[in-house]
Amino acid sequence: MAFCGVMETQAAPRYPQVSVYAHRGASALLPEHTLAAYAQAISDGADYIEPDLVMTKDGVMVARHENEIGSTTDVATRAEFADRRTRKVIDGQAEEGWFTEDFTLAELKTLYARERLPQVRGTAFDGQFRIASLDEIISFLVQQAGRANRGIGLAPEIKHGSYFRGIGLPMEDKLLATLRGNPYTNVAPILLQSFETDNLRALRGKLGKDSNIRLLQLVGNPADKPADVTLAGGSLTYAQMMTPAGLRDVAAYADAIGAEKRAVVPMDVQGRLGAPTALTADAHAAGLQVVVYTFRPENPFLPPALRQGAETARNPDASVAEMRVFLQAGIDALFTDDPALGRRAVDGAP
Repeated sequence: MAFCGVMETQAAPRYPQVSVYAHRGASALLPEHTLAAYAQAISDGADYIEPDLVMTKDGVMVARHENEIGSTTDVATRAEFADRRTRKVIDGQAEEGWFTEDFTLAELKTLYARERLPQVRGTAFDGQFRIASLDEIISFLVQQAGRANRGIGLAPEIKHGSYFRGIGLPMEDKLLATLRGNPYTNVAPILLQSFETDNLRALRGKLGKDSNIRLLQLVGNPADKPADVTLAGGSLTYAQMMTPAGLRDVAAYADAIGAEKRAVVPMDVQGRLGAPTALTADAHAAGLQVVVYTFRPENPFLPPALRQGAETARNPDASVAEMRVFLQAGIDALFTDDPALGRRAVDGAP
């Protein structure tokens, strides 16, 4: 195990109660949010796969990290879509590019996915995979669960819920109807995520007491506010949500909190992992599970004290070591770009 930058060689403990979430699929190995990335994640032992959801012009949910797709598809090279480049304000941030809500599903299906982090992960698989809709992902998940002979959960994240609602493309009810309308997702483990609060509160009111659907309140930069809070002129920050009182409020409508790594285990000035914060214990005291994001196996995303090799090299052992520090801190689940490594960490494998 690794702690404060030190590698230990004794047998690692197992954490069978901890779930491994495939962050956008096995996105360290294949372009994120493609069926290939989800297939790799399932093969590598992920307990859940995660599609980030945005809307198309014709009201279809598709998997993209953001609704701006200039860097994750080949749209910028497509002359027929040159006039779709535009400027928009999304959740208070000005952005320029191509946006899913300006394309029909049929048009998006003509595009190919591209690696979002090419400087680190290369471009070997660019141009090989298409954008996937939620319906396609669910159908694929059903097939893969049957082949794997095990239950595999789904963890959709609602991206920019207030923004899409504001342009007449609300996502939440459509998502809930889709999940309930499929025999597999109607009973399989489902975790719905959002960085906003009002949509999760509304969803809580629509879920039965024994629903298979759990809700995850994501928390971002402590100084920031959820987009819906900002739109309503509110003052609630993510920092306030992570206090004991804030966590008790979250527990009134959500089942878990999704925290960035450094809110759970910080680093010191030497780039070494330090002692855990109070967040995990406080969340558990409020009745919330703690899900941590995002573990990535390349040096730029690892604590400096654990890095080895070239600047952008993969460092699998260090990634496993980092995750084991968080497991020791008592977290309930983790998001990783490389589920095989998450499986190693959770299962205590060498």
